[in-house]
Amino acid sequence: MRAPLLHVSGLKKYFPIKGGVLNRTVAQVQAVDFVDFDVARGETLGIVGESGCGKSTTARLLMHLIRPDSGAVVFDGMEVGSREGIAVHDMRKRMQMVFQDSYSSLNPRLPVEGSIAFGPMVHGLGQTAARARARDLLAKVGLDPNLFIRRYPHELSGGQRQRVNIARALALEPEVLILDEAVSALDKSVEAQVLNLLMDLKREFDLTFVFISHDLNVVRYVSDRVLVMYLGKVVEIGDVDAIYESPRHPYTRALLSAMPSMDPDRRTDAPPLTGDPPNPINPPSGCRFHTRCPFAEKVCELKAPALRSIRAGGAQSVACHMAEAGSGHSKSSAEGLPA
Repeated sequence: MRAPLLHVSGLKKYFPIKGGVLNRTVAQVQAVDFVDFDVARGETLGIVGESGCGKSTTARLLMHLIRPDSGAVVFDGMEVGSREGIAVHDMRKRMQMVFQDSYSSLNPRLPVEGSIAFGPMVHGLGQTAARARARDLLAKVGLDPNLFIRRYPHELSGGQRQRVNIARALALEPEVLILDEAVSALDKSVEAQVLNLLMDLKREFDLTFVFISHDLNVVRYVSDRVLVMYLGKVVEIGDVDAIYESPRHPYTRALLSAMPSMDPDRRTDAPPLTGDPPNPINPPSGCRFHTRCPFAEKVCELKAPALRSIRAGGAQSVACHMAEAGSGHSKSSAEGLPA
């Protein structure tokens, strides 16, 4: 087993809702609720789930763009933000993020060269060297520096802007790249080009990816492991082939069954799930999926399942009472979930 480059333990973030005459906290949105996972050096971890499940909040917590309420992010053996660990400023030299909205994440008043060179200059690189690095990275992402260094974001297409964002993220020579829906706003032909570009850059710069997406086909193409989130919790995590070929959590099965298929014999006629996800302000007790789960029983309502390994070496883990022997669920067994 490779030592984890990124270790996340007990990560939690609740957003307060203010109200009343005194503007006090009247409720909290439980966006991320005690999330644990590791990312090994050189791998790609895909994160999937419905909108509002906490994927993007998790990404921002990893970058410390928002501060967690509790939990720890350990980067290369050093806890981020702690006195004995690594400072956030130093961590961001080694971990960068590409956002979904390629336009709003760029400064409209800076030309392309200035946007890419700005980060290295802030971290101490001279202006001449930073601009030379910007030109080199533009070439790496498939944009001619002679044509693009003086252009502004509004003069670029969506695909070109996202290439600039990727170049800007690489300007600090990071080890980890967090990609938050980085290709979801692009049309399919451009999306394929950017995905191939990302895979080439990963090999060339020996990068580690955290890849967040709604598109399950894209996640399968780029990922080594997949993490499935539901309402702020991790419900399943494992090797990409194990998750896609043998999903063990009912929610993961529902997600995969919703994937569109061109094969008439594999088309879905009935919706895999009914109803909307519960309100994260007041999530259900016990297993948060029990209100929509076809296998739900009383124990699911009373007790939250722990994330347990069901394959040797941690190749697949699932948070479900059916995967835990003696949990009290009628379908529980030592072998895990029913087929």
